[in-house]
Amino acid sequence: MKKTLSVIALSIIGFGLVSCKKENKEIQNAETTTVTDSTATAAPVIADSTAHPAAGEAAAPVSNEPSTSVALSESNFDFGKVKKGDKVEHVYEITNTGKNPLVISEVKPGCGCTAPDFTKEPIMPGKKGKITLHFDSSNFDGNVQKYADVFANVEKAPIKLTFTANIQP
Repeated sequence: MKKTLSVIALSIIGFGLVSCKKENKEIQNAETTTVTDSTATAAPVIADSTAHPAAGEAAAPVSNEPSTSVALSESNFDFGKVKKGDKVEHVYEITNTGKNPLVISEVKPGCGCTAPDFTKEPIMPGKKGKITLHFDSSNFDGNVQKYADVFANVEKAPIKLTFTANIQP
């Protein structure tokens, strides 16, 4: 009986990890952190990246970078009516308004239905970068609001990007 319960519990936990795309992004970013910070080890970084209180620690590699300031073209976007099952995307422009290079270390979506792409190389002062959020509407009905946190070398990190959509049958 205990063995059966253990197998069921592990199966549920495993399914939860596999079903959310953002977990893969966290592990990939943790591996990147290991490469950029030679004093870090992979195991603690991976463990920290999955815990909610460690969200601030996800930006740790950028804390070594001098701080800069940014301007967003917008922080919220409304897709309007979207047919259920459609995959839509929106590009948020980010401009480095400071004096130091802007380094985006990670973009963490709020759920697995949203996948990010972003400018990986440092964005020089006065230049623009892009953050694209891809949204899969397959599992939703009606009005939805989603977000992604952008971790970068700015004073008030993370920067929250949001979008809304009205999912139609």
